[in-house]
Amino acid sequence: MVQFNVTINIEADVVEEFLVWMRDKHIPDVMNTGIFKSYKIAELIAPVEPEQVGTTFSFQYFCETMNDYFRYEKEFAPSLRQEVTEKYGSKIVAFRSVMEILAEG
Repeated sequence: MVQFNVTINIEADVVEEFLVWMRDKHIPDVMNTGIFKSYKIAELIAPVEPEQVGTTFSFQYFCETMNDYFRYEKEFAPSLRQEVTEKYGSKIVAFRSVMEILAEG
């Protein structure tokens, strides 16, 4: 199993709108690619840096193989990322990572 994680810090003035848009538009668009089998949303509740501004979320998407992830990156990610950039621009900062799930409990 592969986990694609997108950590996003978003400015406070658009947090609620952003979450609604993610739940109603962006996440369904990502899931409708057929690549990912499930997803999770988590909110960072204890910032590492006390001076951190905004709110940080982790959007976690799960697929079966790295080839599935590579297909997502090639066929779907560019247009989906562009849509986020056009909507929120400098109000967000995103960091992406990919992990292989070795065990689950």
